[in-house]
Amino acid sequence: MKHANILVVEDDAGIQDMLKYSLSAEGYTLFHAYTVKEGWEIIEHKAIDLVLLDWMLPDNSGIDLLHRIRKYHSMLPVIMVTAKTEEEDRILGLDVGADDYVSKPFSVRELNARIQALLRRAMPDEQPLQIGELYLDPASHRVRVTDTALDLSPTEFRLLHYFMSHTDRVFTRAQLLDQVWGSQVYVEERTVDVHIRRLRKQLAPFELDSLLQTVHGSGYRFSRHN
Repeated sequence: MKHANILVVEDDAGIQDMLKYSLSAEGYTLFHAYTVKEGWEIIEHKAIDLVLLDWMLPDNSGIDLLHRIRKYHSMLPVIMVTAKTEEEDRILGLDVGADDYVSKPFSVRELNARIQALLRRAMPDEQPLQIGELYLDPASHRVRVTDTALDLSPTEFRLLHYFMSHTDRVFTRAQLLDQVWGSQVYVEERTVDVHIRRLRKQLAPFELDSLLQTVHGSGYRFSRHN
């Protein structure tokens, strides 16, 4: 199992203790924060591999911390762990940049499976890919359009990498979930639409959003041909 440093940003001491016991037993090193301020300080000073982030925290919203993570540590995986279960809340969390979303109360086994899936999906060293002005380097996890770097979340990066590796093929939402998120983790198909929309938004300023095409009744395709 990959050793990883996990930051838990959660103000419920009982949940903190439960996660410390269960995830430490899986070989992870746990860091604990009870506020947004504490969480950000740890992210800035420790080599964190993944964040478990509560939505409602004493000093600020977890969404605000997520915004900051995406601005300054764009490749850091984040799983929202929260009692907010409405679809609008899940979509907001994903739209801001969360890579996954777990509702309370949750199964520790399920949470661990989602953690493993995110860590396992880290890209191996491969040759860079280029389509026109769009350049992706799996080794450094960098994406740029000509000389402009794009700040993609880990999931956005994996999704773009998969599309650029399989151009002109149509994939259903289920196939994309299996290949990008992992077959052992349950994620709603709506999640794919959210990340497609975010990826298009990143490409739009360069007029490259049309590369990501919706094939009605089937799924999505990445192609330079209309």
